[in-house]
Amino acid sequence: MLIERLQKGLALLPDSPQNVMEVVGILKSYGEVLDTYWRNLLFIADQQFLEFLPVFKFFNGRISLQKIIKHLWHDRINYEFAEYCMRAMLWHGGGTLDKFCDSEEFRQLAETAIRAKFGNHPLIMALHRWFPEFLPEQVRQMAYYHALGVFWSVMSEIFLTLSDRYDRQAINTITAIVDHIRDGIVSAISKSIAYRVKIGQKEYQIIPPHPDLNFLHGAAIPYVEAVFFRSFPFRGTVSYNAQLADIPQEISYFNYGALYADPLPVGSSGIPPTLLMQDMRHFLPDYLLNYYRQVGRGMDDLRVKICISFQKSMFCVTTAVIQGLAPFPLVTDNLEEQKANYRYLRSWCDRLAQSRIVDLMQS
Repeated sequence: MLIERLQKGLALLPDSPQNVMEVVGILKSYGEVLDTYWRNLLFIADQQFLEFLPVFKFFNGRISLQKIIKHLWHDRINYEFAEYCMRAMLWHGGGTLDKFCDSEEFRQLAETAIRAKFGNHPLIMALHRWFPEFLPEQVRQMAYYHALGVFWSVMSEIFLTLSDRYDRQAINTITAIVDHIRDGIVSAISKSIAYRVKIGQKEYQIIPPHPDLNFLHGAAIPYVEAVFFRSFPFRGTVSYNAQLADIPQEISYFNYGALYADPLPVGSSGIPPTLLMQDMRHFLPDYLLNYYRQVGRGMDDLRVKICISFQKSMFCVTTAVIQGLAPFPLVTDNLEEQKANYRYLRSWCDRLAQSRIVDLMQS
């Protein structure tokens, strides 16, 4: 069923006025949140490079008593979720950035930056000699802060311009939403994720400007794999006891990502995506907020409703990615191209079979 929809050029999510309204509205909110996330990620990568105690890393360099009080009172954007996604990408790996970070070239660039940062600190350099993998791993993490920041800067603009077009009544179908997202992603495919950091009065290259280290292969594909599909088991919902075997032994079997997560535990305390739902509630457009007030338990289950709408939107993004990466146009009449597309779509649909798309198609 999923393959047939994709072969016809349809989105995974069925088209309806309600779905269009929910997807655009939640992506408007998500775009606003991502705009704050990516700016903080790049601030950390640029201004908190190899800082061991970055106490004020979530303040973007603007510290005041009022911001400290709001931070302690949790009346703020939860940048911790951005780090959660970054660590998922770092841990799962994949893509050209992961391959580059395993190379001798990266090790040499990292070593140069480490010596520039700590060359006058004999104790830290001694620790570096005793534990030679520790600081390079921190540099690798900084590279992922930067790469995710670049990725989200592109996606934020795509989602916010989508909302603007919807407000002008230029977007009124799920297909049009997918087309907008796909075109935005395709236009950014070759965008570089090159990364330089300033130490003292000199800049040091961490990710060089290389054609393979781009938006698509260095950030987008690893992000989809790590955050949409795999992610991490939510603590408190499954046991980490190896004897109970609640968690697959093979990382490739993980299916805890955004396309699989049940909206009820996601809306629970201690579950990382709840931080995202909490942030998005600040930016919900009036038409979506009014819809939420009128259905279910009103505002009492707001985060769960946000999660459901968010998952709908992520299947639209997934459709855009599938279409953008297809070997041939999905509506081709060429038999050989159709066969190649079928094999390509089969690999996607096998993974999506256990996701939430079946439930969302019936809602």
